[in-house]
Amino acid sequence: MSAKIAVAGATGRLGRHVVGVLTERGHEVVQMSRATGVDLVTGDGLAEALVGVSVVIDVASWHASEQEAAAEFFRTSAARLHEYGQAAGVARIAAASIIGADRATTGFVAAKKVHEELLLAGPLPVRILRAAQFHEFVGQLLDWQPGGTAYIPALPTQLVACRTVAETLVDLALDDTVAVGPIPEIAGPRRESMAAAAALLGSRRCIEVISVDGSYLPDADLAAQGAFLPSAHARLAGPTFEAWLATQR
Repeated sequence: MSAKIAVAGATGRLGRHVVGVLTERGHEVVQMSRATGVDLVTGDGLAEALVGVSVVIDVASWHASEQEAAAEFFRTSAARLHEYGQAAGVARIAAASIIGADRATTGFVAAKKVHEELLLAGPLPVRILRAAQFHEFVGQLLDWQPGGTAYIPALPTQLVACRTVAETLVDLALDDTVAVGPIPEIAGPRRESMAAAAALLGSRRCIEVISVDGSYLPDADLAAQGAFLPSAHARLAGPTFEAWLATQR
């Protein structure tokens, strides 16, 4: 049965996949982003966008990693979606988060913890999906270090494809029979090193990847201990990073 679904952050990395999955499944999609005239900070265009919408899928994100700026964005966006969504008669909000957000103490992941808490405290029912780092994130790490050499932390990860996250999030958002339980998680099929994954991509780009310990990163000790790896109840789904990379230009 088709429905009218709004996607906050529709033009972002994950949002584009969510829109694609919904469209393929025959749903009417309202794309919400600044590019489409909807601002989650000011509320501009939000009331109009949510007319007739049954579910909001929130994959909007902040463009930088600084904790407080990201947390302030999430505070505001959560409040706006609840306020305008309740007024429009939206049934629920489904949102993407990050595995380990509940354990984070600093950095962007800690800002996602604030996001989760504020969404869950609002008047509308909320479902959250925690995801591992995306396959696409590896390329971003290389992009941040222009030149022929990149220093990438050898921290454990269980990379997952954006498309896989989008499919799982849409399932969670639209299933009327979801049982109460732990916040669901989605991750890739196997554990690997971020540096090793980056080296695979780096070889394609003629970039030398040098593995470093990552101790300079927020919550590096927690990451090294596996705090941001999937828990026992997580859904694990392919493709692996290597298989996914083989499909990319």
